[in-house]
Order: sequence, then structure tokens, then C-alpha cells
Amino acid sequence: MSDTTVEGSIYAAQPWLGVLNDAQKAPVTPAASVAHAFADAVRRAPDTTALAYFDGRLTYAEVDALSDSVAGHLAERGLARGDRVAVMLQNSPHFVLALLGVFKAGAVVVPVNPMYKSGEVGHVLHDAEVTGLVCTDRAWEAYLRETAADSPVRIVLTACELDLQTRGDQRVLNFERVTPAATDADDLLTVARAGHRAPAYRELSGDDIALISYTSGTSGTPKGATNLHRNITYNAERQRTGLGLPEGATYFALAPLFHITGMVCELVASFANAGTLALAYRFEPGVVLDAFAEHRPAYTVGPSTAFMALGAQPQATREHFASFSSISSGGAPVPPALVEKFRAAFGPYIHNGYGLTECTAPCASVPPGTEAPVDPVSGTLAVGVPGPDSVVRIVDDLGNEVPFGEQGEIAVRGPQVVPGYWRRPEATEEGFPDGELRTGDIGFMDANGWLYVVDRKKDMINASGFKVWPREVEDVLYTHPGVREAAVVGIPDAYRGESVKAYVSLRPGAEATPEELAAYCKERLAAYKYPREVEVLRELPKTASGKILRRELRAPAHHAQ
Repeated sequence: MSDTTVEGSIYAAQPWLGVLNDAQKAPVTPAASVAHAFADAVRRAPDTTALAYFDGRLTYAEVDALSDSVAGHLAERGLARGDRVAVMLQNSPHFVLALLGVFKAGAVVVPVNPMYKSGEVGHVLHDAEVTGLVCTDRAWEAYLRETAADSPVRIVLTACELDLQTRGDQRVLNFERVTPAATDADDLLTVARAGHRAPAYRELSGDDIALISYTSGTSGTPKGATNLHRNITYNAERQRTGLGLPEGATYFALAPLFHITGMVCELVASFANAGTLALAYRFEPGVVLDAFAEHRPAYTVGPSTAFMALGAQPQATREHFASFSSISSGGAPVPPALVEKFRAAFGPYIHNGYGLTECTAPCASVPPGTEAPVDPVSGTLAVGVPGPDSVVRIVDDLGNEVPFGEQGEIAVRGPQVVPGYWRRPEATEEGFPDGELRTGDIGFMDANGWLYVVDRKKDMINASGFKVWPREVEDVLYTHPGVREAAVVGIPDAYRGESVKAYVSLRPGAEATPEELAAYCKERLAAYKYPREVEVLRELPKTASGKILRRELRAPAHHAQ
């Protein structure tokens, strides 16, 4: 584990330990690698369903054999230990078979968002010097063959997510099978069923890179965070012990597996607990509600926007959520109003969480059995408390600590923090001084160790010299009964420098004019904070993981007059 001592720090006393129970504070012994975590689950529960995909089921023993064959095929095709393989798939068993196959071959997975366009994929393939590519048959035929031709890729496996289930739900599986040219790609499932033997002597250690996860961070061209196996298995084991679910419990993959939250808190956490992971290809509210009713999961984690969408479905009932022991939200802080609306309508309390790709998903969370406090001054809901092996500090622009209650940049040190960015020494030095992650998020911590995220450093709005944090305005908008989603940005203003503009989407059947929403905020915020403009959109732009994209809303096309 990383040394979390920060000499002379007021945060080194870890006041948050008083919030954690004995199980959450107890030392953990993570598996040496993701492959070891999976192998341990195979030994303990070979006949337990590992993956549930609509009406399809695969046991741990079956997933083990299929992924062994994928590993053997990759090795036969020349994949060497430490080579990189890009996996560009949605939430289906194919993703898991590819991931485990790559790890068993001693190689590194580069998760790629399936929504990426050719140029975005090309950057990843070149930057990570990717040897292998696993993608859908449709994407390969449509554009990835051409993209990969100008890259280091020389091994290609294609997948059709119609496999391994028979239901063919047209709400998400509304595509046809494509047969790529046999000379330039192999079918993943055919390879998995071919009975190849996994290569010997390629066992991974905790210090081996598991993932190169591309993230834009605070700005600039996406760069690859090097998530080590021990970073992942540590957070997955903390997830297992912290949630306290019975072994074999069902996890639902609400977050994409190619995103660090889904990878760690859903997939690898389910391995650590010898549990079942229920998959539904991609997020579609009606499909997800049906999956909740069918699979009766005990846990899921997703962005607040997903819970907004689920709650807005007319068919959603308390029974859909009755099986959950715990529900978490990550990716962006949850507005307090959403937590209360959701609990009143469906029962569960949504537990906030906070993390980044660079700290391998969570570095703070609201423990099960507790509720996050709301800061009485700002109305901000706490995102949680750090874990027992982590030190989270709040620092000023010079890196000096600020006292409890004061705002500054959130800095994280602990066993989940990655060593840096793939082949970017300057970016690593800047982002991880002395091994401590500087997150680019502004927040504060109270004397009891509860962490509050105010906003991204770069998202602050400067209106006539006054600081306006978008989150504060958004939280007010979420208290309006008609608002489903909200995003606030700064736009150029000849008089003020910047003005506050809000974009909202409305709940089904709700009506609210821009003037009404602006007036609603004006009644509840200081004069310089309320939005001078409000625009109502049908949907707000989001990342694949469900986080609202403020940067797209700041684009000139959105606010040209």
C-alpha cells in the first residue's frame, strides 16, 4: 500500500475515521491482480452465475474457460506480456471475456468509449501503441478498419452483442449481425469457444499496469491514467467490505464497464464478492427497470442523471428498487433535492461518492447506514468521507493546506492513486506532486472529515469580479418541481465579463418558462448568482458515463445571439 502519511498535516489525524464502522476501518488484503480476484471467485463459487445478460447466464467456471481460450488465442497471435489491447464494447459479457483474456495473456487493457469517433479512437491507438483491438462487428465494418489501418494494431477480435442471449430486446439490441472479412478479424465468441489454453508464466502482480484509462483531466488532449492492478483490487476490496453485502450478491452494471466506476465498483467488486453481475448492454431507463425486476440486484452505482431518468419513468415503482441494500452515485455530486425526491418516491437513499479516473474510482463515499450532511452555509451535500488508508487534503494554489471549512483544491494520497499518466512525465509531475493527486476540484472538509465538492476549478464563473460556482445554482434549480436536469455555465458578457446561464430539461408533463425559472433562482440566490438566461432543452449533453457536459454548453453555438 502507498504511504499515506503527510508530515505535519492537520488532515493526517484522519477525522473521518470516526464516521466509519469497524468493518469499514479494518485492514484489507486485496487480490494481487484482477485476474487473481477472478480466479479466487472461480475456486469459491464455480457454479455461481458470474454474468447475467438479459436471459443469458454464464457461470464463473464457464467465464473462466471462455476467457482462457481468448488468452490462448491472443498469445498464439503474438500478443506479448505488457502489450496493450483496446477494448471498445458496451456492457455485455463480451467485454468481460475480452478483459479477462487480455489479463490472462499478461497484457494491458485500454478501455475505449464505444461512442468515440475515428479521430478519438486513432489518438488512443497511437498514444498507447495498441497491439490488439476488440470491438463490435458493426464498428469494425463502419469505420474502425480504416482507423486501425493507420495504427500499430495487428490483432483484431470482433463481437456481436446479440450473442449470449436470445431475448433481443429491440429497445437496445436494435441492430443486425455483421460478418467481417475473415482475413482481418476473428470473432470473439468463436475464439472463446475454441478451447485454446491460456499461456503459462504470464502471472500479473499488483504493480503491473491493468488499464490505461484515457481522460482529458482538467484540459487538453486525453491522456492515459495508468491504473495498476493493486489500485483496482484495493478499491474493489474496500467496496466489498464497506458495503457488507452477502457473498454471491447481485450487482447491476448501471455505469459503463469501460468507465472506471463501472470497472471497479461493479465488475471487479462483484469478482471480489463472488457475485453475479447483471448486464443490460447500455443505459435505457425502461430496460434498466425491467432488469431490476428480473435480477433483483442488491447494489448499483451510476451517475445522478441515470437516477433522474429512472425516476421520471411513469412505470417506475418502489418495487423496482425493493431489492437494493445500497445504491451509490458517482461521476458528479448529487443535488440534495434529488436525493430527497428519490427517497420519497422509491425508498432508497442515494449514497454520494467522489473519485476520479486517476484515483481508480472512489476516494470518498457516504458509508452504508449513514447519511451525508448538508453544509448549512452553501447547501452543498457532502460527497462522503475518505477511506482509512487515504489522506484527503484541501490546499491553496501554492499547495499549502487550508483549515477545515475553507475552500481549496482537493488533493488525494492513498493506495488507489495511480502512479501517473502513460508516457507523460511532465503531466505526471504536475498532476501528482510527490505522488499526491491534485484533482482540479474545489472543495472543503469539515472538522468531522466529511468532504464537500464545490465545483471544478475551471468551471468557476467570474461575474463582475464575484465567484459563482455552477453547482450552487444547479442545486437551487433541482429544487424546482419541474426540473429534471440542470447545468450552469458562464457566457461572455460585455458588462460583467461573464454572466450566468442555465440549461435545463424538464420532467415529463412539467411546464416551466425560462422567465419563471430565472425568477425562482433570483428569489433564492444573491443577485450576482442567479441566471440571467435560462434555456430549456429536451436533453442535456452527457458523457457515456452520464455526466452532464458543461463544456459543450459553453460552446459558442449554444449561446450565440
